[in-house]
Amino acid sequence: MTQNINTYIRIDKLDNNDLDKLNNIICRQLMNLIPDNQTQNFHLIKQCLPQSLERFRICANANRWWKKDHIDYLHSSQYCTLLYYLSNTIWHETNNTEIPTRLFNLNKSLNAIDMFYEVELPSKFFIGHSVGIVFAKATYNDYFAIYQNSTIGKNHGVAPVIESCVLIYPNSSVIGKTHLSETTVIAPGVQVVNQQQTPPNSFVFHNGNTLIFKPIKQNNPLEEIFYI
Repeated sequence: MTQNINTYIRIDKLDNNDLDKLNNIICRQLMNLIPDNQTQNFHLIKQCLPQSLERFRICANANRWWKKDHIDYLHSSQYCTLLYYLSNTIWHETNNTEIPTRLFNLNKSLNAIDMFYEVELPSKFFIGHSVGIVFAKATYNDYFAIYQNSTIGKNHGVAPVIESCVLIYPNSSVIGKTHLSETTVIAPGVQVVNQQQTPPNSFVFHNGNTLIFKPIKQNNPLEEIFYI
């Protein structure tokens, strides 16, 4: 009989064994992905892992669907989020770009997500199915949720501004000089390009090339994801 293996790590009571375990997993994955034996900077991973896990804990504890104060390294969205926080933390704390680049490539390989370490994502966000998501260096705020095959992109060097409590459903794009106001929900398959500002507290649909805004009167879907 096969015994289930516990892949949860408790973050608020992190011990050295769990830290070593997670560090070894990440380092072995990096070495398998790019086997060039350039491991001299790998110590930065363990150095910055506690701070990165704490950032993840704050993010996860805002999420209704995830176990508080824990990370499951076999949960792809959770692990994807940790790899981003780790790459971003190492870059901020050490100015090293080599290890963050390797972590970026690992995240892209495992989760099919473009999540560069210089992108400043907020302390509370949610990725629902990572496949095909692209993040530009835009302005992001807390309680931001995004689903698969969606893009946040620049146009002529200008990136969107995304206020707090924004949800982007699958196969959507937010491009260029676009400002998503607080509590905006982008319906599936909608392209929002160079939209000066969406009305706050609204659903965004489209009819051909025309955007349609409808007020959120009740049942805000963000409240199903986050503790707001």
